[in-house]
Amino acid sequence: MVVLAVAAFAVIGWYLLPLAAYEGDLTRTGKLPESVFGWTHAQPALAPDLFKSASWQDADVLVIGDSFSAGRVWQTQLTGHGLRVHTETWNTLHAICKDFPAWLHTTGFKGRYIVIEVIERNALSTIGGSVACEQMLTTPADVGFEFYGPPGTHVDRGQRDLSGRLSVGIATWWNARKFARMSAPASFKSWRVNDLTTVARVPGGCDLFSHADCRDVLFYGGDQPTDLGAEMFNSMAAIDARLVGYTPIWVIVPDKSTTYLHPDRQFWTQAATRFNAPDILKDFRQAVRDKVIDLYPANNTHVSTTGYLRLGALVWAQIRSLEQVKAVAPKQP
Repeated sequence: MVVLAVAAFAVIGWYLLPLAAYEGDLTRTGKLPESVFGWTHAQPALAPDLFKSASWQDADVLVIGDSFSAGRVWQTQLTGHGLRVHTETWNTLHAICKDFPAWLHTTGFKGRYIVIEVIERNALSTIGGSVACEQMLTTPADVGFEFYGPPGTHVDRGQRDLSGRLSVGIATWWNARKFARMSAPASFKSWRVNDLTTVARVPGGCDLFSHADCRDVLFYGGDQPTDLGAEMFNSMAAIDARLVGYTPIWVIVPDKSTTYLHPDRQFWTQAATRFNAPDILKDFRQAVRDKVIDLYPANNTHVSTTGYLRLGALVWAQIRSLEQVKAVAPKQP
């Protein structure tokens, strides 16, 4: 009996353990299988040289951002055009405080452009925290944070990963069965798996996503519930007023749910008018209309390499436009 029990446990583990291996952050928080929600469409390959981070002293552009900037993927659109980019994250810099210009001077940064990037759901707290901050607390590092290499172009969904926990594999198997039952009717709209993860049916999903159940997509429960408005604009204006002598470029990345489920939000149109910010939602919605596959992969809160390249192209276009205006502007006597 003991031998049979051990054998049965081994068989169950062999079957269920791969379900506990997650590539996406939303499959992990929702305990849902990559075999159902993992992307399969190949992504562009990027040369490692494009990810080189410039020192403070050599940089043309300073990027301050969150996890959307930490991988330096969208920045390859700038380095590919010859710009030298230094990237810092909110985790290391914490805020753009009142004494930021004086602090920045101590780094030796001589560039003109400061790209301020933040995901929509964190924009109010992150930028509002900067407005309230009086003094920079960090000592700038010379070379920035460690780089781990370009993102992969594909994931082998057939590879068996047995490194997870059996209990997690069982929970994932159970959730997969529940999802299959709930999503079967044509009338299915959404299922709130937990506070962090919701599955929602996206119109035309199979034209937009490459995962197995392409009709339905995972979304983060903490996405911004309403459109950003006056409070955010006031905070942006306060930060702009601090950055005398520099040109801020505001990169507010739309949440995944905004991109696919709430395209009527007006913040980006207004930010483009008031702050000359790239209209990222307009571009992302154009990608949806153009049926770009996996702009946001179904299993992740972050954009794909394809999405990052679109984001970087918008920032590059903004810098190029500003440089052209500068070139034709009359020189001061």
